[in-house]
Amino acid sequence: MRSMQPGAAFNPDLLLAPEAALATYVAAVRPTTLGSEDVPLAAAFGRILARDAVADGPYPAADRSTMDGFAVRVADGTRPRRVTATIRMGAAPPGAVDAGEAMRIPTGGVLPSGADAVLPIEDADERDGILYAHAAPAPREFITPRGDDMATGDCVLPAGRRIGAPELSVLATLGQAMVSVFRRPRVAIVPTGDELVDLERAPAAGQVRDSNRWAIAGGLAALGSTIVQLSRAEDEADAIARRIAEGLASADAVVLTGGSSVGARDQVPAAIDQLGPPGVIVHGLKVKPGKPTVLAAVDGRPVIGLPGNPASALTIFSAIAAPLLRALTGETASRPATVASFAVEPFAGRAGWTWYVPAEFVAGGVRPLALRSAHTSLLARADGYVVVGPEPDRIEAGAPVVLARYGGMV
Repeated sequence: MRSMQPGAAFNPDLLLAPEAALATYVAAVRPTTLGSEDVPLAAAFGRILARDAVADGPYPAADRSTMDGFAVRVADGTRPRRVTATIRMGAAPPGAVDAGEAMRIPTGGVLPSGADAVLPIEDADERDGILYAHAAPAPREFITPRGDDMATGDCVLPAGRRIGAPELSVLATLGQAMVSVFRRPRVAIVPTGDELVDLERAPAAGQVRDSNRWAIAGGLAALGSTIVQLSRAEDEADAIARRIAEGLASADAVVLTGGSSVGARDQVPAAIDQLGPPGVIVHGLKVKPGKPTVLAAVDGRPVIGLPGNPASALTIFSAIAAPLLRALTGETASRPATVASFAVEPFAGRAGWTWYVPAEFVAGGVRPLALRSAHTSLLARADGYVVVGPEPDRIEAGAPVVLARYGGMV
């Protein structure tokens, strides 16, 4: 583990790369879920599944037709068939299909015993109760076999999966009126900085509106957290410590956003170390933007200090904080919020460093945007960011790139 004393200048030789910082933090804190609860299916959207959803039988439960037409026997070839009945949706077939017979069947209808194919209505003529096939049907043609969707015992949805519309459909099909989900973590947001003013106030010289708390709140909401908004802390270690303690008294984790100066940021490690072990685990990352990031914990609860500049704060939240906080939500089977593309222009970094370069989609791929950490609108104009480095420290035009989304969105 490498960290630095509060107030010390950042030494590039001591800074950890993102992967090493995350591994160091997880080894020390081991963030985990907060237990589970059962909720009605109607309240399960957006929650994280806490128990595997397993098929309790075959779906469909019987062979079904994929076309409007006639249930037939393949062995009858093109010979005329007598139409004996009509199969109704939602009902069992009225009997079996014997040699030289057929039954009318709708899309989704249950195939009767004896039938082994469906002849589409457009491939046959029916006159006076006799069916004439234009061509001989193929075996099992236009049939969805029993258990083709889900077989008995299939794990259809793994625990750790976020429940969206498709997942709701599966759970409803399996008859799960109550769903086991992980409890939502409560995360407190603590802005720090004497320069911050409330949204309703017009900033004076040297002041800015407190925008970071809203960006981070959006990212936390996307992760599935319950958000606790706390009052701003002054740029003084004891004041910051009091606000963190307030957050820990009402939440499972605390996220701080810092002031605009390095001096203000240096108060955060000192404040955290007043509150309990293990305290600061990582202070400073070998990244741009976001070098003064703090990863800490108090009595097992994560305390994460984000940079103060708006673009830096949300970038580090997305790249560093979100994976750590996602462990509290229980989400382990998430779909990656990334898009594969190509670089339209070169993406430049710095040798040995990890750069998170904002980028936008254009014709033919993505191109980098000028990185200005203090710009609030930058990430709203960007479609995501491209990771450059540590090696190589440059991505040439035409090379494949992966664009990651901001804010924990999936």
